[in-house]
Amino acid sequence: MPAARKIDVGNSGVVREYLIYLCVEKGLRPLSCEAYERDLLQFAEYLEHESATLLDATQALVAGFLEHLAKHSVESRSAARKLSCLRGFYRWLLLDKRIRRDPTLNLESPATWKVLPKSLAVSEVESMMERAAMAADHPPADAVALRDRAILELLYAAGLRVSELTGLNVADLSLDAGRALVRGKGDKERIVPLGRASVEALEQYLKSGRSALEKKSSSRLFLSTRGLPLSRGWVWHLVKQSDRAASPHMLRHSCATHMVERGADLRTVQTLLGHADIATTQIYTHLALARLRAVHRQHHPRAKRVAQ
Repeated sequence: MPAARKIDVGNSGVVREYLIYLCVEKGLRPLSCEAYERDLLQFAEYLEHESATLLDATQALVAGFLEHLAKHSVESRSAARKLSCLRGFYRWLLLDKRIRRDPTLNLESPATWKVLPKSLAVSEVESMMERAAMAADHPPADAVALRDRAILELLYAAGLRVSELTGLNVADLSLDAGRALVRGKGDKERIVPLGRASVEALEQYLKSGRSALEKKSSSRLFLSTRGLPLSRGWVWHLVKQSDRAASPHMLRHSCATHMVERGADLRTVQTLLGHADIATTQIYTHLALARLRAVHRQHHPRAKRVAQ
């Protein structure tokens, strides 16, 4: 069991007891116990600055701790893990009748903190695709240029995750029908439409590019110059080469944002992106509304601020 840092004797004792419970009774692995210890001691140190202890912490103090994490740029996922640790700790104290109220009840999980994803403007995406098309159409276009154009068009057209793109097989494409079979998180399959531009880029790549890259028989759609399946890191590098401010995930966000801005319903976008929960997709309504407000302020005669 990991050793506790030197903090208030009362805090140190109760943390040690809880760690024994986790390691011995719950059978958690040592690394997990160490992670719980770090989170509890961090909260204990915060409480000591507020002249409080773990046993008399209030809901306001837990909320204050979460605000403290946000101010110090702790990612929402890490903050959510710390809150989950505190929830388990205070449930244990409540069952052991050491406290009368759980201070973590009814607190919003930091995992739900809204961080609006960044997306490119339509004009920026069009410029990226035009540059890729010029390289692919320039005679004699090589296999790499044809492949790179197809990748960029597909990322934006279907809003694919990088892992979904690198996992595509040639047999997953149905170009005559303008669609592809994609395997998302948890190996869940979905059918995505491709659109005219991406279909044309893929047809050109399959006709004139892929065979030059294939050194030995492979089922994967996109191959490296060595004939191997492309890595996720390589795809990130490709997008960065095309636009230093962009990323594959940004193209995915841009696909969804531009669709919502043009009236697509959330269920359709949810299906396209492969989101298990529509709450994840709803973030794009915030982006669309932000864009709407900006356009309104710019163009409505009574929305502009009066000059000072």
